[in-house]
Amino acid sequence: MNNPKTQKLFFKLEEVSRLTKLDKETIEGWEKEFPFLQPGLTGAGQKIFRAKDVEMIKRIKELLDQKIVTLAGARRKIEEEFGLKPPPSVHPDKLIKTLWQVRDELRDLARSLRERPKKT
Repeated sequence: MNNPKTQKLFFKLEEVSRLTKLDKETIEGWEKEFPFLQPGLTGAGQKIFRAKDVEMIKRIKELLDQKIVTLAGARRKIEEEFGLKPPPSVHPDKLIKTLWQVRDELRDLARSLRERPKKT
């Protein structure tokens, strides 16, 4: 059994390629297809992936190898399985209304601060 303290947190692209048996070009292509795959960069400019990214890449490979789903289907399945669903979109009119309310509340707050008697 793996000791959680000895498990790696980050993997270089070459390691991910070896672990998943995928070429680097495929992994880099999937970065464009699957927006939740966002590797970081080391100070030297090397890509690094989180352990969770590696698990997602393995699952994507499994789904595509089974030829049951398309890329879009795999994206939806991964989002569902890994809890990556984006929040539901909000209608722009509702956002604008909320912004106007916040603006009005900030103006009221600023006015009350200006009108507050100063302590000496």
